[in-house]
Order: sequence, then structure tokens, then C-alpha cells
Amino acid sequence: MIREVTPQDLSAAASLEALCFPKEEAADESSLKQRIQTFPNSFLLLEVEENIIGMINGCITNQKTITDDLYADVQKHDPHGDYQSVFGLDVHPDYQHQGYAKLLMHAFIKKAKAEGRKGLILTCKKHLIGFYESFGYRNMGISDSTHGNVVWYDMILEF
Repeated sequence: MIREVTPQDLSAAASLEALCFPKEEAADESSLKQRIQTFPNSFLLLEVEENIIGMINGCITNQKTITDDLYADVQKHDPHGDYQSVFGLDVHPDYQHQGYAKLLMHAFIKKAKAEGRKGLILTCKKHLIGFYESFGYRNMGISDSTHGNVVWYDMILEF
């Protein structure tokens, strides 16, 4: 089941984020709490047998790329913006490579289309470019983002 996050999901979301990303890249509990409070309708959870095993979230913006300030300041969220960003796509390690990330991404794309967005944006590591291209994202090259001191690639999916 895919559903919108609630404040009661904070602890589970923070635990999942910590499992899925290195500490330097993971959103901490405080950041996730702000996201849940500010844009719960852009924060989806995937449950299997009542356990949260996946999530996808990101603010809405008019920008065509993710900049580091979007991660740091939830006030940059513009509910009327053109693009749904993807800050994180997390699937519990025990459930990876079983199609759950695809389910979450398809749900986010469908939601963005239904809301009249122009598309979605995200950053990813080089080895994930092909995964996102399979959804129709286009690689725009190396990102200006220095989040977590990692080389990121800007990806955009335009409708």
C-alpha cells in the first residue's frame, strides 16, 4: 500500500532514511519532521504487511534542478510550483531489487501529473542514471549540489 506520510510515521521514516543513506547524505529526524509538517502530500510511504519499507519525498519548486538550499530550507517549498523534486527514494535493504522503488517512483510521477506539474527533478549518483532514465528522466550532467560531499547528476523528467 502506498499512502501519504503522517506525523506518527516520523520515527519509522527516520530509521529507514538512516538505513538507506550514508550519514553525510541522509536527512536527519529534524529535517524529516520539517518535511512531514510542510509537504506531507509530497511524501509517500510504501507499506508491506503494515511495515513501512519504502518512501519517496521532495518539495515542489519552480526550479529545474535541485540546489542544496532546497534540502536545508522547507520554506522553499512552493505548493503551486511547476516541478516535483525527489529528495530521497528509500527502500529497506531487505526489500531492494524487488520492484518497490519503481512502484514508489511511478506513484510520484502519477501524482505529479495529476497535480498539473510540468515534471519531476532529482539528483542521483552516476550508477543510478540508467535506473532513472528508465522512467524517462534525462541526464543534465553533473549537478552544482555538493550535498554530502558527493558527485551528483541532475535529472529531469518533463511531461
